[in-house]
Amino acid sequence: MTMTDYKPSARDVQELRQRTGAGMMDCRNALIAANGDINLAIENLRKAGIAKAEKRAGRVASEGRIVCLLAPDGKSGAMLELNSETDFVSRNEEFVAVADALGRALLADTSFDGIVADAAGGAFLARPFEGKTVLDKVTETSARTGENVVLRRYARLATDGTLGTYIHHNGRVAVMVEIAGPAGAPAQDLAKTVAEHVAAGVPRVPEAVRREDVPADLVERERRIFHEKALAEGKPETIVGKVVEGQIRKYFSEVTLLEQPWVRDESKTIQHLVDEASKAAGGPLTLRRFVRYRMGE
Repeated sequence: MTMTDYKPSARDVQELRQRTGAGMMDCRNALIAANGDINLAIENLRKAGIAKAEKRAGRVASEGRIVCLLAPDGKSGAMLELNSETDFVSRNEEFVAVADALGRALLADTSFDGIVADAAGGAFLARPFEGKTVLDKVTETSARTGENVVLRRYARLATDGTLGTYIHHNGRVAVMVEIAGPAGAPAQDLAKTVAEHVAAGVPRVPEAVRREDVPADLVERERRIFHEKALAEGKPETIVGKVVEGQIRKYFSEVTLLEQPWVRDESKTIQHLVDEASKAAGGPLTLRRFVRYRMGE
């Protein structure tokens, strides 16, 4: 049979549409071009979809869905942000299903434990997914929605302690927190409470758990700013050092999670909450790490 002799049946066109999500005429033409080879037709449509997605890549994707999942045993958790261009697409059932499926795949990936700020530089995009790769699925979703769809970032935390999560009611902010130490209700309550605090972002979103984890270049930048400001205000050189150190202490109280005042009771710091929970748990609890996503940030 020559290419010109072949005429795709309605059944073949429908099957290709179901498998690719492409339009009827696109499927019909792809089958004709592939002389009835449905796998070749799928490959050609995927190539066309990739080309379309690449044209969309320059468009801003600041809407989407944040997925936050915990394993049934509470020993691992996954978070990812899948972005679209519009809120309309982000609420589409298919887009939601894709985001949730990617979240489950990430949670199941026991080879990975960590936080990836830019998914483009992470290994998850190359992971097998539904017979293809995660990147293929994201690209396919872009082609099907007609928008630039981007897996922006992801994290998977595994622990022998306790994980807690919090998702803001609008779904645009999500946090996951890891607590090391004795498992049980005190650790679970602490993890959830701290996650809620981090989501609030008050007095600001923390840069690190403890002050020694704050990047040294950030501290030095603040120190320079405080020093120059004190001099500009005419403060004597003899007291500038003390003024700067006082400002640095205030800076740490804002950017270091353990030193931040608790959003629900400013008379307590997060470190106070950890100490109280440790007593209730009958052993020391340690706030190890956290990850916070705000949509499109």
